Amino acid sequence: MAKLAVVQMCSGVDVGKNADAMERLVREAADQGAVYIQTPEMTGALQRDRAALRASLRDEESDLIISRARSLAKELGVYVHVGSTAIGRADGKIANRGFLAAPDGSKVCAYDKIHMFDVDLDNGESWRESSAYEAGEAARVASLPFGKLGFAICYDVRFPQLFRTEALAGAEILTVPAAFTRQTGEAHWEILLRARAIENGAFLLAAAQGGKHEDGRETFGHSMIIDPWGRVLAEAPGEGEAVLVADVDVGEAAAARRKIPNLRNARDFSLEEVGLTAERIAM
Repeated sequence: MAKLAVVQMCSGVDVGKNADAMERLVREAADQGAVYIQTPEMTGALQRDRAALRASLRDEESDLIISRARSLAKELGVYVHVGSTAIGRADGKIANRGFLAAPDGSKVCAYDKIHMFDVDLDNGESWRESSAYEAGEAARVASLPFGKLGFAICYDVRFPQLFRTEALAGAEILTVPAAFTRQTGEAHWEILLRARAIENGAFLLAAAQGGKHEDGRETFGHSMIIDPWGRVLAEAPGEGEAVLVADVDVGEAAAARRKIPNLRNARDFSLEEVGLTAERIAM
């Protein structure tokens, strides 16, 4: 059994201010006994201005959010999972990168968001994440003292094969730090998170951005911690900062997988397309 936490933020365009907000919330979660603390997608800044974004970029070693997270992890003796922040790559491209710091301040692993949010919404919003960010190519599962942790970021939640791959690799805790838009969040956020937890028999932790941001966007909030049966153990409001802490025992994931063993019952299959011929349709 371990106390795990997610923190909800409303990041602006100033990386320094966002780092200070992250620190305050991480400290609050640690004060409540959390040994693992997850922050939202784009903890460092939500910034639509591409020129301003590029001007603020640093590599992983010198990024303010990651260095602050590592310092906090070491000082507080906890795992700090930066849900993601924008990182400048050596090839000049940008990564939407999650980062997990160990209690000694060392790097456990990093994860670059695989699926890019390229959509046109009914309310007129248009997003082309791939125009700024380079997609990641590798899933990650980290073995930690309290369980195996699988990584994802925001839009990844709509691709169940990623979570299934991580669950088959032993992940008992799945993570979805996010900055869901209000429109898509109202429609799908909770049901997607609960579905990923249920179908994989895993806990799911989702730290979200929530509220109206300085760059004009509005995010859905409702950060959640969900158990392997799809029960919501903790949920934040739709706007503003919040700290959620829940007791997680990965034995519950093992029990859920024994009762509904769909991970081991899965089978390979072929697909055949069938239909009427043009002549029979004409009849």
